[in-house]
Formats: sequence, C-alpha cells, structure tokens
Amino acid sequence: MSATQVHDTDGKPVFYLKDEHHPENSTMLGFWLYLMSDCLIFAVLFATHGVLGRNYAAGPSPADLFDLSLVAINTAMLLLSSITYGFAMLQMERNARMETLVWLGITGVFGAAFLALELYEFYHLIHEGAGPTRSAFLSSFFTLVGTHGLHVTFGIIWLITLMVQVKKHGLNPENRRRLMCLSMFWHFLDVIWIGVFSFVYLLGVLG
Repeated sequence: MSATQVHDTDGKPVFYLKDEHHPENSTMLGFWLYLMSDCLIFAVLFATHGVLGRNYAAGPSPADLFDLSLVAINTAMLLLSSITYGFAMLQMERNARMETLVWLGITGVFGAAFLALELYEFYHLIHEGAGPTRSAFLSSFFTLVGTHGLHVTFGIIWLITLMVQVKKHGLNPENRRRLMCLSMFWHFLDVIWIGVFSFVYLLGVLG
C-alpha cells in the first residue's frame, strides 16, 4: 500500500492510499522456506533423541513410563484436527464464512485437547520423578515433544487470530492466503507427530 499525493482546488496537498497487489506466490514460497527450516530443527531433535534415547542413567526406560493407550488417544486428537481443518478449507472454497468458522473452531478444540493430554503426560512423568534432568533419554524426549507442543500452541493462537479476522473481514483474498499457510503448518505438525509417535513412543516401548 502506497500514498499518492494530489492537490485539491485550493492547491493544498491531499494524500490517498493506493492498494498494491500482494504477490500470492511469494507468500507461499516464503512459507515453504519457513517449513523447511522447521524440518531442519526437528531433524536435529530426532537425531539427538536417536543418539541419547538409550541412555537411561539407571533410570526408567520408555517401557516403564509411556502409556501407549493415552498416546494413541492424543494422536487421534491431532489427526482429527487435521481432518476438520480440511473441512474448513472446503467450506472456504465454497465461500461459506460461518461454516468455515465452525470447522476452524472444532479444529481448535481438538488441538487444545491434544495439548491438555500432553501437559498431563508431562505432569505425570515429572511427578513420578522422570523429569527432563533425570537422564539423557528424558532430556531429549522432553525437548523433542515439548518443541512440537510449542508449535501446536502457536498454531492454536494463530488459528484464533484468523477466526477473528475471518469474522471481521470475511473470506477476502488476504484471509484465504493466511488460512492456506496455516493449513500447511497444521498438516506439517501432524506429519511430525506421526514421526514422534512411531520413533519415540512405539520404538521406545516395543523396540
């Protein structure tokens, strides 16, 4: 958006704001680059856990700590949130603002349920004396899973912000572009969590 100066009949300057086209492709490319940088962060965390994941320091092992049934429920919450976000995007394509907001709200509820279960797991582990300082395994576990949880937290804050924007301004091109970026981010978190569930929890307990 830029300012254009003209003069009125009395010769006084008058300024008008002129809208400029925002290149959508540049936004998506920039967001893809951000996701790639996030991939590198999680790759380092997975590699760290791979190296330290067997160093228990005479403490509890994954089989002693993890409740796979609880983790499975938590995984289902995040996967369902990805499905409901997909429904929100379908409603966005139909230009149905209220239906889009409803599905975004459901997505936020599933995301919040995921975070609540994760915080409960952290609290339970720390209460049992298996905090992040207990062993190298637990340090890498809390760092990896906690980093993913922080991403989900930021995603929910972003989701609420977009819901306010959509309610106020509708499904204009800017909000559609923002919803597309959040969709990429949310599905990315799903993919990362599948890796966490498989590599950290399943291999930890069954391996």
